[in-house]
Amino acid sequence: MPLVTTTEMFKKAYEGGYAIGAFNVNNMEIVQGITEACAETRSPVILQVSKGARAYANHTYLTKLVEAAVIENPDIPIALHLDHGPDFETCKSCIDGGFTSVMIDGSSLPFDENVKLAKRVVEYAHDHGVVVEAELGTLAGIEDEVNVSAEASSYTRPEEVEEFVTRTGCDSLAIAIGTSHGAYKFKPGTKPQLRFDILKEVEKRLPGFPIVLHGSSSVPQEFVEMINAYGGAMPGAIGVPEEQLREAARMAVCKINIDSDLRLAMTGTIRKYFAEHPDHFDPRQYLKPARENIKAMVKHKLIDVLGCNGKA
Repeated sequence: MPLVTTTEMFKKAYEGGYAIGAFNVNNMEIVQGITEACAETRSPVILQVSKGARAYANHTYLTKLVEAAVIENPDIPIALHLDHGPDFETCKSCIDGGFTSVMIDGSSLPFDENVKLAKRVVEYAHDHGVVVEAELGTLAGIEDEVNVSAEASSYTRPEEVEEFVTRTGCDSLAIAIGTSHGAYKFKPGTKPQLRFDILKEVEKRLPGFPIVLHGSSSVPQEFVEMINAYGGAMPGAIGVPEEQLREAARMAVCKINIDSDLRLAMTGTIRKYFAEHPDHFDPRQYLKPARENIKAMVKHKLIDVLGCNGKA
């Protein structure tokens, strides 16, 4: 099947009490690992591209990689999504360039300016058959060009969500309930806890409307330990507990973004491979096991965390 929008995905996810995995892609091996896992588990998927990924790999290369994944996996729904679009121009470029979904991130702007920007993107996207995710509330952390201090972050205010969705016409809404970007989401010694009270209030005010969680990597400790054991230095990298993500998926959350986990799996595997094979230099030798570990990690997420296996 051709690339799809997230509309039908989210409708089924909301009704079925599961979430769609949204995985950030940067190269061929990551795209292959994700989509092979989805094909084997019969899971729909959202392949995400950030502004940083477009700068790194080029828009054309990334879209062609995704097109190849669609050809190789004709039986699973795949959406191509712009993650954290910073402005109208970037969103327009992706809409014109074949994306089926875009995110406009005006969360750092005052409320009315955020509404104005999101509405402009929505109007252009809808005219071209593309859906739009907007964000209300600001997540802390670092991911590509997104860099927000803990002091500047803010939880989503449930009393604002109805007005925001009505005025913008957005198709899904990313909210801030305690997740954060990057691999250092919670401090060691603290108890990670998402604000389910905010999520429940948003769900009450926007019944049936798809909610998105960013900064939701769980930071698998097996890969953190692997990185540290083979020359890395990532002390105190802690992510969102998977059981809390599963609980969110049973509620109004229809899309959960996962990025850092992919990078950790790839980096840890490559570090280990080089330590064990110091004489090897062929990228195919070390990227193959990295791709396999990404695939295994994604399968675990699809089945045990998102609950979207068998939903393609």
